[in-house]
Amino acid sequence: MHAAKGVAQYAAEARSLGQPDDEAARFLLFSVFTTLTNVNFNPSRFGALIQQAVAHRDRARARYEAAARAAGAEPRELAGPAAWQPADDPDALARQAAEVRVDAGLALVGPDVVGLRSLHLYALKGICAYAHHAHVLGKESAEVFAGVESALAHLAGEPADAADLVERAVGLGRLNLAVIELLDAANTGAYGAQQPTAVRTTPVAGKAILVSGHDLHDLEQLLEQTVGQGVNVYTHGEMLPAHAYPLLKAYPHLVGNYGGAWQDQQREFAAFPGPILMTSNCIVEPHVSYRRRIFTTGPVGWPGVRHLAEGDFGPVVQAARALPGFPADPDAEPEPERLLTVGFGADAVLAVADRVTAAVRSGAIRHFFLVGGCDGPTPGRDYYTEFAVGAPEDTVVLTLGCAKYRFNGHEFGEIGGIPRLLDLGQCNDTHSAIRIAAALAEAFECEVNDLPLTLVLSWTEQKAVAVLLALLALGIRTIHLGPTLPGFLTPNLVDALVQRFDLRLIGDPAADLAAALEPAAQ
Repeated sequence: MHAAKGVAQYAAEARSLGQPDDEAARFLLFSVFTTLTNVNFNPSRFGALIQQAVAHRDRARARYEAAARAAGAEPRELAGPAAWQPADDPDALARQAAEVRVDAGLALVGPDVVGLRSLHLYALKGICAYAHHAHVLGKESAEVFAGVESALAHLAGEPADAADLVERAVGLGRLNLAVIELLDAANTGAYGAQQPTAVRTTPVAGKAILVSGHDLHDLEQLLEQTVGQGVNVYTHGEMLPAHAYPLLKAYPHLVGNYGGAWQDQQREFAAFPGPILMTSNCIVEPHVSYRRRIFTTGPVGWPGVRHLAEGDFGPVVQAARALPGFPADPDAEPEPERLLTVGFGADAVLAVADRVTAAVRSGAIRHFFLVGGCDGPTPGRDYYTEFAVGAPEDTVVLTLGCAKYRFNGHEFGEIGGIPRLLDLGQCNDTHSAIRIAAALAEAFECEVNDLPLTLVLSWTEQKAVAVLLALLALGIRTIHLGPTLPGFLTPNLVDALVQRFDLRLIGDPAADLAAALEPAAQ
């Protein structure tokens, strides 16, 4: 991250003088993405990225200096990360890293400022991840490049004004709104608008490949390379919503979804009878039982695991042919087919908006709950199961992100033909949720905060921080967050956020449900 800040310092200066270095900006998106939770654990990959960062920084510096001289000004010599030179020896590099750790300067500026810097840093990681997903599908913008460069360059200066950092955090939320809108356009532009789709979750006999992570472009390339190969492809984790996109579900060998959320992958991958392709986040340490048949691509990495160049999935196909796949046993009792319905993105929901608003006006739908976000293995996450399953039968549960695996196997039923559980997609599909809320607010001629809508979000990693800031930038209040608040939020910062945005920490699910429904009942 220190190296990335150095790239951003000179790239921001060059851009301000009309000489943007978009190659450096794209590098920032990818390299920062690699630092997210459960993405890349390979030290040699980071060593290579640091050297690449130096090359990008030096090129951006040259562009800046040339632009400054062309404008009749003497170029400035930038300090901090912009002047840093990485050590060649890995041990020396590690010692350098210790000097610029996330809590550097704690004794000087105090825990509140360090916490706010961390809030910026982690939000930027999420923003870069979303922007990289859009970039690989051909969508990028100068506004996003400039925003990322500016924010990283600001952090390079070790800001210490707490009030300014709070305002800039809201600005990062606005930047993420632009990014997730770009990503939504990238996904739907490449694969069509999501359609409600029943996804098989029981295996099909035959050779098999499992794809996990978030990257739809990687899945598309794998599907194209396995056409006519006699190999079935299954999604896992956050890839489940891929089945809702028309151009992806048109591949007949995309046969279903296997398993659940990322934290269960060691058990599920061990039982899967074929190779696993890990795209983007979230990888955990591969167990020895499947380490030789898991592959990474893009920003993902693990020491000793084979990493594939972009789009080069031949080794995965070869492994699938060599491994047994799911057996066909004519004497066995067929396993009952189980289905999960996905695909309730904004276009699908807004197509029946008149029915939804009519159901609200008639009292058939009393309240909406958006229960989503990142899941994890830590205690307290059963809250989301109890909350969603406990929601009264005259309420609708919307969900996105992998937290849905806590309860998407439950039978919620319908209200007048409208499913009570609406799966909006990945955390990458947050813009769909925002579009739906905005459309409902317009239909009822009110603000989003006045809707019968409660947001209950599960926090784990940096994409969730970026989403939270986007919601706060929209002025959305009374967001319930848990199961614990991010560790970098000090008590003072929690008090400030609660006071300004009315953030709530989740409590007892039954009590929280009752409190959410009380205003609607009055």
